[in-house]
Amino acid sequence: MSCNCGCTHGHRHPEEQRKEPSFLKTYGGMLLSALMLAAGIVLDSLEASFFQSQEVAFGWYLAAYLPVGLPVLKEAWESIRQGSPFSEFTLMSVATFGAFGIGEYPEAVAVMLFYSLGEAFQEKAVDKARRSISVLLAQHPDKAVVLRDGQHICLPPQEVKPGEMIEVKPGERVPLDGRMADERAAFDTAALTGESVPRTLCQGEEVLAGMIATDRAVRIEVTRPFGESSLSRILKLVQEASERKAPAELFIRRFARIYTPIVTGAALLVVLLPGLWSLVDTDFTFAFSDWLYRALVFLVISCPCALVVSIPLSYFGGIGAASRLGILFKGGNYLDAVTEINTVVFDKTGTLTEGSFEVRSCHTAPGTTEEALLQALASAEQGSTHPAARAVVRHALGRGIALTAAGNVTERAGLGVEATVGGRQILAGNLSLLAEHGVACPPELHEAGQTIVAGAADGKYIGHLLLSDVLKADARQAVEELKALRIPNIHILSGDKQRIVTTFADELGIDHAYGDLLPEDKVKHLERLKQDGKARIAFVGDGVNDAPVLAASHVGIAMGGLGSDAAIETADVVIQTDRPSRVATAIKAGRQTRNIVRQNIVLALGIKLLVLALGVCGTATLWEAVFADVGVALLAIANAMRLQKLIR
Repeated sequence: MSCNCGCTHGHRHPEEQRKEPSFLKTYGGMLLSALMLAAGIVLDSLEASFFQSQEVAFGWYLAAYLPVGLPVLKEAWESIRQGSPFSEFTLMSVATFGAFGIGEYPEAVAVMLFYSLGEAFQEKAVDKARRSISVLLAQHPDKAVVLRDGQHICLPPQEVKPGEMIEVKPGERVPLDGRMADERAAFDTAALTGESVPRTLCQGEEVLAGMIATDRAVRIEVTRPFGESSLSRILKLVQEASERKAPAELFIRRFARIYTPIVTGAALLVVLLPGLWSLVDTDFTFAFSDWLYRALVFLVISCPCALVVSIPLSYFGGIGAASRLGILFKGGNYLDAVTEINTVVFDKTGTLTEGSFEVRSCHTAPGTTEEALLQALASAEQGSTHPAARAVVRHALGRGIALTAAGNVTERAGLGVEATVGGRQILAGNLSLLAEHGVACPPELHEAGQTIVAGAADGKYIGHLLLSDVLKADARQAVEELKALRIPNIHILSGDKQRIVTTFADELGIDHAYGDLLPEDKVKHLERLKQDGKARIAFVGDGVNDAPVLAASHVGIAMGGLGSDAAIETADVVIQTDRPSRVATAIKAGRQTRNIVRQNIVLALGIKLLVLALGVCGTATLWEAVFADVGVALLAIANAMRLQKLIR
């Protein structure tokens, strides 16, 4: 698609534009080595006269070795220069030099050929896992069509300022976060939420960068600069996730640093100890070449690449697969952490409920009209992002009531808003806010089973609004799936009245429900739960007031679609779909990743120990060692890649 200024849209991210290396460039050297190795073996078996010369055979196999050996030798040299002499590259280099030294030329070529082939497959698998994230997230258009002075101007998104109007044509991605200026339009939100069903947004609702306009051209008023857009934030979270290593990853790194020098020393002992023993026991015949061969087998099979590659790949695959479902883990360590969760604590509004309140009824104090009450409350709350405040403003505007500018606005988390409107001090919030200011309210309000926004002007009660909220479509499913995962300890914490919270808890089958809580009360409740040393708690919330308790939990999970920036920044896991049932999916993703990691550790160590023992006993050859090493690595990688299908 293009606009009249000549720029194009739907540009691919540089990550996507990067050309794949050609087949010849990737596998050409290996193919040449394989052909020369096969030809050499055939010539040797046919006892070709010219091939019987040691010099000819050495030269032939050396030529077969170089295309696959030189890149590995270069890596080994770089590792040594950087202070890591015991890398897998060094192990392979020493093993092949030793094989050439004792005349096992074909095996020297085979070791390096199959090692290089395994490395190529490993890199391909890692690239595939990396692309599963980058293709999903790195879809930021590099141009935006801005409406300035009646003209359509193409600019980089970085140059568009909040408050400006942009236009997005059907099939194009939204470049910046904004607010719908048109009446309504449908958007594909898959890049952000993993949802395949288009979402219809109405005038005034938030449109996020990365969404695709599907049915018509739309105008959007920009609300955030490029660097703070939803898609930029998600990409940053995922990029940072790869830097936060899981305990198993950190263990494997430490293990490899200790393990490799140990097996190198052990390989030397395989040669030295029999030699020393032959000096003591004259009946023991020591053949240096035989024991050197066994040591080389030992070196090849001890290469830890199956663990070093497959374990991080498992976590990377888990993060990528979860991302496609709209679940963003901020690191492999949190994939591990969710596996230990045995207690889940939910916020109510916006987490288990839609958070889209509707004003059901308006009740005024004597001497106050409905219009005056609505104008006072809506004017005070017009700058608030709380769902109840937005409902009050929406209702007032729907009634055609003009709002007055508010001054000295103070938003009290868990209570409401204090502001000066038309020269009067207005309170708009729950009954606790009014009680704190000594404002008397009708006693029956304390028994109401609905959400209340009460108002006071200059210290006097002026009326209240009754609002109602509804459960999200998958709220019951969320609770049922958590119980199926053997997590029966589920709580609700809310600033709403206890009666309202209890009603919702009964509908969901949750036994522990607590209302009338301020943010600090939620933290205290969480601290009480943590007094049980076995409790591993996940808190799920979406608002600014949830940030403290998200930080205090073992794993903080934020609703990222409509959640506040503070909640998303504080959380360890972000659910872009705003679906509470994804909490259970996140826990399952962590458990499946952990199972794959454990399987790979057992598989790699089990087979390696077996072949190591056979090698020392002289039963295993270099051929078997290299096949076992590369084969184990590829099996472990294939097992890790299963996560792409397991997590759904």
